[in-house]
Amino acid sequence: MNGDQKLDAYAQERQDFIQHFSQIVKVLTEEDIGHPEIGDAITRLKEVLEYNAIGGKYNRGLTVVITFRELVEPGKQDPDSLQRALTVGWCVELLQAFFLVSDDIMDSSLTRRGQTCWYQKPGIGLDAINDAFLLESSIYRLLKLYCREQPYYLDLIELFLQSSYQTEIGQTLDLITAPQGNVDLGRFTERRYKSIVKYKTAFYSFYLPVAAAMYMAGIDGEKEHAHAKKILLEMGEFFQIQDDYLDLFGDPSVTGKIGTDIQDNKCSWLVVQCLQRASPEQRQILQENYGQKEAEKVARVKALYEEMNLSAVYMQYEEDSYNHIMGLIEQYAAPLPPAIFLGLAQKIYKRKK
Repeated sequence: MNGDQKLDAYAQERQDFIQHFSQIVKVLTEEDIGHPEIGDAITRLKEVLEYNAIGGKYNRGLTVVITFRELVEPGKQDPDSLQRALTVGWCVELLQAFFLVSDDIMDSSLTRRGQTCWYQKPGIGLDAINDAFLLESSIYRLLKLYCREQPYYLDLIELFLQSSYQTEIGQTLDLITAPQGNVDLGRFTERRYKSIVKYKTAFYSFYLPVAAAMYMAGIDGEKEHAHAKKILLEMGEFFQIQDDYLDLFGDPSVTGKIGTDIQDNKCSWLVVQCLQRASPEQRQILQENYGQKEAEKVARVKALYEEMNLSAVYMQYEEDSYNHIMGLIEQYAAPLPPAIFLGLAQKIYKRKK
């Protein structure tokens, strides 16, 4: 396949994936929508699903489908097993939606995927917390409806539960490292940063979708999973560093969200890099302006990052990280096809959103 054909194949996979969403909504709502007791709540569930699960890049969900196709011999890719792969892909997207709805409340964010955050919509507010719970429970309803008879059913349930726990532990580290209104630059170490990222992002964004497809393809060996995890957690770390960079230096009309890391006192890759290089005077500027709402203080921090040329530091890091991951793929991909990991790497390096 040449580059263009590959792109077309991916575009087609994406199309099929998005089309499967209406079936997901139907299955989650059809039985109860006319139910006299809970009909109104199911109408709300439908609204929550349609607003919060749609509009992203679908990379996590698509990774399940694409990896499944790479791992399972074509003869075994019958319509039913493909339906299951699409559904498990949507389960990953629902987990993502559950985290994003919650995270946006915690971070007081304004926009997500180019639209108003769900909790910011008139009449929603903190009821969005319960909506997030609905998104989470939908995952387990779908797994039961589609995969209960499969040999990998328990593996998938445990994988989703474990990934949720790891992400929540990462979010806990994130929140306690950056309490709002209490700036302590001493907490922003590289070591702490790497821990936050590994737990908060890498497990559910990279390991979860690939591991789900592996289980569905009958690959459940500890060693295979440990090797895949080694590569995928590294990719996840880079992905979050890139996200931190785009939070400030990305174009909101492209990223779909307005970054709030500086105001939120976040242990971002940029602040960690800044602190490693700052003179006492520069550290003082950071101390006086970081973690505060005022636009001019946020602008001062951005100016400091620009003075220190952190964009160039990032470009160099991206280059080094890419080479490092290529080395890990060579070392650890087997017995899985390297294409699984190379395809993911291709999507994330140089992304703009």
